[in-house]
Amino acid sequence: MWVNTMPKFIINGGRQLCGELMVQGAKNSVLPLLAATILCSGTSVLHNCPKLSDVAASMNILKHLGCLCQFDAGSITVDTNNFKCSRIPDKLMLKMRSSVIFLGAILGRCGFATISSPGGCELGPRPIDLHISSLKRLGVMTNEKHGFIEFYAPNGLMGNEINLSFASVGATENIILAAVTAKGRTIIYNAAKEPEICDLCNFLNTCGAHIRGSGTDTIIIDGVDSLIGCEHNVIPDRIVVATFMAAAAITGGEIVLNNINSSHITAICSVFEESGCDISIFDNKLCLKSPPKLSRVSTIRTSIYPGFPTDAGPILLSMLALSNGSSIIVENIFENRFRYVDELKRLGANINVEGRVAIIEGVDKLSAAYCRCTDLRGGAALVVAGLAAKGTTIVDDIYHIKRGYEKIDYNLSLLGADIKEV
Repeated sequence: MWVNTMPKFIINGGRQLCGELMVQGAKNSVLPLLAATILCSGTSVLHNCPKLSDVAASMNILKHLGCLCQFDAGSITVDTNNFKCSRIPDKLMLKMRSSVIFLGAILGRCGFATISSPGGCELGPRPIDLHISSLKRLGVMTNEKHGFIEFYAPNGLMGNEINLSFASVGATENIILAAVTAKGRTIIYNAAKEPEICDLCNFLNTCGAHIRGSGTDTIIIDGVDSLIGCEHNVIPDRIVVATFMAAAAITGGEIVLNNINSSHITAICSVFEESGCDISIFDNKLCLKSPPKLSRVSTIRTSIYPGFPTDAGPILLSMLALSNGSSIIVENIFENRFRYVDELKRLGANINVEGRVAIIEGVDKLSAAYCRCTDLRGGAALVVAGLAAKGTTIVDDIYHIKRGYEKIDYNLSLLGADIKEV
């Protein structure tokens, strides 16, 4: 007889969440920062790092490349003095989508690299064509064979102007990593403006890079000969902020979140306020008090920063399943983002999906059910719904959730949730 031994969450829902939490460092920031340490001689120390499976995968890649890595009490120390390898094998590349970010850093360090296609959540086509075409503008050539792509710069990396057809975060990061030690000036037009881009540039500038314009759509990079490792604090995770806000709101609770950056969550907060939540922000502290009944919101359209982030879409959709009226979410980034909706329906949510549009008809209550995570943020949405559902909900395949949330069950328990991993 086959027995499912995969970890799962058991949630006894219906409890009001109240209390105070510290927000973890941003997953989508620490991963490119770890890649960036390759470019630095000596030792780099990253503080406020979440303990996630994706972070562990990045550290394993660094170790494979010859670096020394150590995780201790939220800080990661990376020593790159023994860096010796430029090839990332399949088994490491397939662990996470963000593994492709190591490409630009390896090229910047030694001028050649070999990778396979990256892994991660199945959210639709996310080709690395834009990464490759951009790197070619810096003098990189490619050779595909046996499922791997070889990258090399026969004349060294050379600065150039690059106009991105889409403001891709990953492509922008890869260009920055490759260009920071290239010869001459690189200008990225239509660059991504996400806070994680700014965090990467701030780290590199502290290490000795010359980067201007991060946070705008034009980034200027003047190549330098070398970089030296430094200490850096990772920015807070804005998607984790949205998740705990939704968990409190859907259960009629009241929470305080510490270590937030208010400028990063403006679009998120506006949706919560429209739903009837009372939000107060003081310095790096956010206070949320939910209404007796959540209100509908008109239309949420996911978009590149500073618009509403696609990663927060599933979490807000889950919350709005218990709102009063009809809400609409239009997904403009990933075509398969709504794969988790069928699992959410198991809990009694009334949601209709037509292409990239989800129409949420608020219901009076959700009921416990067995459901499976389809991806990282969809899994978080199921947990949020399970917290409000009457009865015992089982959320299976939670390895997806562990890619982006550190001890989410423990943190929710601190707020009064009845949730445990088995």
